[in-house]
Amino acid sequence: MIRKKICLLGSFAVGKTSLVRRFVHSEFSDRYQTTVGVKVDKKLVRVEDQDVSLVIWDLHGEDRWQTVRTSYLRGASGALLVADGTRLETLEVVRGLSQTFLDMNPKATVRVLVNKLDLLESFAIPQEEWRARIDWAPMAFTSAKTGEGVEEAFEALARGGSA
Repeated sequence: MIRKKICLLGSFAVGKTSLVRRFVHSEFSDRYQTTVGVKVDKKLVRVEDQDVSLVIWDLHGEDRWQTVRTSYLRGASGALLVADGTRLETLEVVRGLSQTFLDMNPKATVRVLVNKLDLLESFAIPQEEWRARIDWAPMAFTSAKTGEGVEEAFEALARGGSA
């Protein structure tokens, strides 16, 4: 069996924990849950007749008072970099975290998720503009609330690619 460490990175309140809960437990809660430090979950997925154990590290949100400990990133094979579609400023945090993550794990795969697709009418900019601004990594739109795009995002990292 293959084991892969996957990190979820982004600003506070972008939906990292909700994405993990949706993927691992098929659940969603409207209640905001602050992550202190790191929360680790596991899920077994099947990729091309091979079992892959995803060890998912849900890291606390980054803001001007708190940064992600680089020791949490060590040994990861991939990262989901989560931005909030309703808050454009979360994209710059993701861009910086991407560089930090890849400096620690140069052979890893990263994928940007613009979350909260269920709030599309409240997006800070149109989807096409999100795509244009995220030209430095594969990206997808997700909704932890509805589950749209969530399985595909995690499975792309399980495969080791950006599809």
